[in-house]
Order: sequence, then structure tokens, then C-alpha cells
Amino acid sequence: MGKVKGFLEIPRKEPELVPVPARIKRYEELVLPMAPAEVSRQGARCMDCGIPFCHDGCPVNNVIPDWNDLVYRGKWRQALEVLQSTNNFPEFTGRVCPAPCEAACTLNINDQPVTIKTIEQSIADRGWQEGWIVPKPASKKTGKHVAVVGSGPAGLACAQELARSGHEVTVFEKHDRPGGLLRYGIPDFKLEKRHVDRRIEQMQAEGVVFRTGVHVGVTIPAKELLDGFDAVVLAGGSEAPRALDVPGRDLGGIHYAMEYLTQQNKVLAGDRVPGQILATGKDVVVLGGGDTGSDCIGTAVRQGARSVTNFELLPEPPQQENKSLTWPYWPMKLRTSSSHAEGCTRDFAIATKGFSGKDGRVEVLHAVRLAWNEGPSGALRAEEIPGSAFDVPADLVLLALGYLHPVRAGMLEELGVELDARGNVKADTRAHRTSNPKVFAAGDMRRGQSLVVWAIREGRDAARAVNGFLRSSPDR
Repeated sequence: MGKVKGFLEIPRKEPELVPVPARIKRYEELVLPMAPAEVSRQGARCMDCGIPFCHDGCPVNNVIPDWNDLVYRGKWRQALEVLQSTNNFPEFTGRVCPAPCEAACTLNINDQPVTIKTIEQSIADRGWQEGWIVPKPASKKTGKHVAVVGSGPAGLACAQELARSGHEVTVFEKHDRPGGLLRYGIPDFKLEKRHVDRRIEQMQAEGVVFRTGVHVGVTIPAKELLDGFDAVVLAGGSEAPRALDVPGRDLGGIHYAMEYLTQQNKVLAGDRVPGQILATGKDVVVLGGGDTGSDCIGTAVRQGARSVTNFELLPEPPQQENKSLTWPYWPMKLRTSSSHAEGCTRDFAIATKGFSGKDGRVEVLHAVRLAWNEGPSGALRAEEIPGSAFDVPADLVLLALGYLHPVRAGMLEELGVELDARGNVKADTRAHRTSNPKVFAAGDMRRGQSLVVWAIREGRDAARAVNGFLRSSPDR
């Protein structure tokens, strides 16, 4: 612990954002870098708790007090070494993670947690600026070959760990560029793709081979991987979206969120997207109050939407959680994202009843208000409020309702791996092995829709399991 009374003397400082009028005209990142001297001051606030709850709050179990103290002491390179010992891509999580570590921080009892996320990003960015982050190829090769399906955060973390263990790793990605969710699901104003590109270059220098435009189970048979590799890791994500079965759903202008976000990211990468879904001059309704819905809002505002409305099925969360009941766990409370602050109307406890329009295109969304009451079992259940039906203009409707499970058609059906009760690939958190002893699973494909930081944790754990499998007997 560097500064014993730092948490008493130094207030929490949030990173500054590009002002709204300027940032909605651009797609570059909107969070401004914090000055190194201020980052060091923020690191001094860490209490070095006897029980550091932030460790458990962080899915990758970052050794947070250690690198907070090192940053406070100006030992940035050592801080980077500690940070990268648990997290392959801290510049990603430092930008897009919701920071459950900060919710678990002891200082969060007073709503003043250490700015862990900002410090993490600052350490990683400093590492790239100083040239401290370099390829780390294995000194000795094992001669074993591993196929990783999917190049999102789980696939990338798994591939990097396996390559550094000496295995020959090939990553199969159905899109034209690697990165998965990081490249095509997260807008540039949250994560510029140059950060993804340089990690891909680092991994290529470490021996990882990327085969893009290859959709396993569609353009090549999954059996080809089983025959050609010693182990296969499924890290393709959870991509089956939750449907909305209401009258008028088939009208034009109603799209799944990821279709919309992917197209915009492709355009920013320099691709031509004929018939791109655009919000320009339209009344946009985003259904779903999570991060994906927020990303749609920010994108629609930048495209020049006439209006943006955001509906959430669940009731509005409280402004402030009850710390005595929730801390150090992730609390359910109202959160306003940077996109929400850019201009949208939010409403809660709203159910969509249907859509109507003319000439085959949506023009109106029909909705009703809900009352959430406790049922006989104690669980909340929704009931429509009589006389509360209303309509809103809607030229473009974006469905950000979450994802149910991996897409089964193609690869999973061909492999015949067992699924769990939720439809995810069945594999435990230790061995990560599926019902096929040669096939492993990680990330959202195994645990269901989750966070980037959880995907990194899953990828690292799966790599450890695969490495043990490949080294466990003489014939391997």
C-alpha cells in the first residue's frame, strides 16, 4: 500500500468524455485519456484491503491492488507485467468492461470506488506507447495442432495462450477479418479497431494462423477439423437472437441489433455495404435496455436519426442500490450510458404488442404498459395495465433483446456435441471438454451471453485444459 491515507485525501476522478455535440458527429472513441500523473493519484486511493474483494469481482481475477500500487509509485512497466499475467487484452476490457471490480471495491460502500477500469486502460495504453508489449513466441514447439473456431475475445485469448505454450494454432473466422464481437459487435466510439488489429499482428508474430472467411460447418465440414487437428476449441459465441413474435414483425425496417451494428462497423472499416440499414432522418425505436441496445442508440444518433426511443420490458431499476444487501456483488440499479446521454427517450415496463405500416414497411409500434407484481411463488410477473395501450412512430426498429444460445445449424449439428438445458454447448468450467473428448468449448458458446472479460477468462481456462489434454499421455 503506497499512500496510507490516499483514499481519504484524494477524491475519485472519472475520465473526461468528448462533449456530446462534438462526439455525435464522429465515430472515434469518446473517452479521453487521463493524464499519467492523475492516474497515479487514483492508484494511490487503493486501500490494499486485507480481503481484496475486487479480485473476486473481476472475472479474470486481476491482481488489482498490486498494479494500483505500482502505478502510484511510477513503476508502469512492472504494473503492466502484473496486469498481463491475468488478462491477455487489458486495453479491450479497460474500454468496454462494465467494471464489476469497481462494484466490489471496498470504497464502493461509499460510492467512491477506485477508478480500476481507467487505471487498467492507462497501463495497457502506456505499454503500447512505450513498446513494452511485444510478441512472446514459444521457445519450443510441441508439434501439436489446435483449431480454434471463432476469433472473438474467448477465441483470441485461448489461441494466444496455446501458441505461447508451444502448440500450432489455427483460428477459423467466418467473417472477412478476425475479431468477432470486438470487431463487428462493438461500435468504434467505444473500441477503435486499431486496438484489435495490433493484437492480431502480435498473435501472428507468435505463430497463430488466422483463416478468415471460413465458416466451419457451412463452407468447410467440421469433420475436417476433427481429422486435421489434435484438439478443437469451439469459441463461436452465442448468436441465436431472442425473437419477437408479434403481429407485423415481418414488415421491412425491423432488424436485429447485430445486423445493424455489424454493417456500420464494416462501413467504418472501408467496406461497401449495399442497402445499409440507416437511421438517418428516421424515428428509431430500440427494444432492449442492455449494452447492445445502448450501442444501437449511439449509432443511430450518429447516423442522424430524427428521434430515438428506447423501451425496456422490465421495470425501471432503482437509482441507488441497497449496499447492505448487494455489496460486493454487481447491483441492479439504473445506469445511464454515454449513448443514453447523447439524446434518447427511455421508458420501462413496456411490452410491444405489434407493428403496422404500409407498402410493406413499418411505421408504427403498438405498445402497452406493464405492472410487475409479485406472484404466489414470490417471483415477479408482468400484467398489462388496462387502458395503457399507446403507439409510437417507428420507421426503424432495432431488436436488442439478447441471445438465447449458439446457432445449432451447421457445425454443432455436424459435431453432435451435447447441449445443456439452455441450449449452450455442454462443458464444465474445469475441463472445458464437450461430449466429444477431442472438442472443447469456451466463451458465450459454453456459458451463454456474457461479458468480454468473462470470454477472456473462459478462453484462458480452456487453453489450460487443452494444454493439459495434449500433454497428458505419451501418444500426444
